[in-house]
Formats: sequence, structure tokens, C-alpha cells
Amino acid sequence: MAQRDSDFTPRRYRVRHTTRYDYDEDVVGCYERGFLSLRPTPTQQIASVSVEVSPEPDLSTRHWDFFGNESFYVEVRTRHTTFAATMIAEVDVAWPKVDVAGLDHWTVAEAAAAIREADRDPVSETAFRLPSDLVDLGVEVREFARSVLWPDRPLGQALSGLYETIYRDFRYTKGATSVRTTLPEILKLKAGVCQDFAHLAIGSLRCAGLPARYVSGYIETAPPPGKPKLEGSDATHAWVSALTPTGDWVDLDPTNDHFADSRYIVTAWGRDFRDVSPLKGVIFTEAKKSSMDVAVDVTRLDPEP
Repeated sequence: MAQRDSDFTPRRYRVRHTTRYDYDEDVVGCYERGFLSLRPTPTQQIASVSVEVSPEPDLSTRHWDFFGNESFYVEVRTRHTTFAATMIAEVDVAWPKVDVAGLDHWTVAEAAAAIREADRDPVSETAFRLPSDLVDLGVEVREFARSVLWPDRPLGQALSGLYETIYRDFRYTKGATSVRTTLPEILKLKAGVCQDFAHLAIGSLRCAGLPARYVSGYIETAPPPGKPKLEGSDATHAWVSALTPTGDWVDLDPTNDHFADSRYIVTAWGRDFRDVSPLKGVIFTEAKKSSMDVAVDVTRLDPEP
């Protein structure tokens, strides 16, 4: 996905995200937790947001997790064969350009040392530096990290080189991996989707001593030239955020070969996908068959500049 200067201009979006489950027999109990809203961040302000669940929940609560994400919990004890959760939000988005030359003031090793020595919250910072369930820091990942993030490489060049290398050397292939695919398997396959590429970039950064987090959200897409944009044709997206010595986080997208811009909308962030799964839970049913459908629309509300 090409990046232009105009992609950094502020804009407002309407986001509609519906997750629907259908079953061939009644569900008698449904207990779900997920991230059904958007996250206020330095790059986005939430103008409005609503969340609707069907059937009407018997219990609905929300809290903010360890990483500051808004987490929803719902219980549905009414018999049903269809469960749906819909989020509709309007959000103002404005991302700055990344100052690559400024980041080049540090090498990768100097940046890692400066971050360790800084007077910041050691608990949250360490959570993004250590291995996590889906981010292995084994031999294969360390070898890949050293090929891109060698210690004396300038930091800005290293970050852009990381997303460029993954974009160049790995194929975007739906169905090639699952949520259980490990990083060594991805390195062998040389294929995956945005979730896999984000995990690989995170593992590489952590191997180099740089705290990195998994970011989930959305990205504005455009239909093929001359074709209308189909309703529900957008999708959730995942990318990476790396901590710098200034205390700022820099977001990069190895799936699309560039830093994040004002087309990116944040839902939540954590150590890896399992921390920010959109919806997960437990159901009680005799159903033998089920299906899931996800429909996402990201609509820009202001005109193209």
C-alpha cells in the first residue's frame, strides 16, 4: 500500500465493526470478553462510540486492563442461535511523520541501553521486552533479528529496514498460518498475514533489547480503480509499536512497508495478539455446526485533500 504525504493529514472516520456467530442449535449460555471500542491515543480522539450486543446481555460490564485498553464482558443466558456484537464509532485521526534522521542519533545498541537507563515504569516496559505466548525469542528469531537490527545500525534505518525486510521477503498469504503458528514456523514458511508479520517484527525488536508492542486496529483501504467500495469489505489490521529513547513510540507496518500514518485507527495494544483478541469466550450448546462472519467498514467522513 503506497504512502503519500497526504496520508498524514488529519481526518475523521466512521468505523463499523460487526462480529456475528451462527449456530445450528440453541446456545443456552454465552460468556464473552473482548475489545469492542477504540482507544484514545496521542494520534486519535474518539468523537463518539457505541457498542450493541444481540441478544440483550443479562450482564454487561467494562474495565480497563493492565495495558490501558477498554475491555468489555458480557453474559447472555437467553437461548439463541445468533450472537452479534457491533461497534460504531467516529474518530479524529492525525499521525505525525517519523523523524528517521532524528532516530539515527542512536544506534540500536545505544537506544536499548538508553531505554533501560531511563526513569520510566519498569513493569510495563519489561512486559514489552520479554517473550510472550506468541512471541518466541529463540535461536531462529535472534538470527533474523541480527540480520536487520545489528547493534551499530542507526536506529531509524533499523526500524525502516525491519518493515522493508519483512515486506520484501515474506508473502502475504491467507490461510498459510493460524493463531497457533510459531515464529520459527513463520520464518520457515516465509508467508503469513499481518498478525504473523507483527509478531515477527516484535520478536526481532525484543531480541535487540527494544520494547515492542502489538497494536490492533483498522486501516483505511481503497477499492481497485473504477470499482465501488463494497460494504463490509474492510478488515481488522495489526502492526507494531517500538519504544524509542525519547519515550515516544514509533509505529511501523511490515505488511504494508511503511510507518503508520493517518489511515491507521487503534483499538488496543498488548504483548501479542492474545492480549487484544477482539472477542473470545465460552458458550454452552449442543450445536454441531457454527459459523463466524466479520464485517468491517472504515469510512472517511471528510473529503480528500
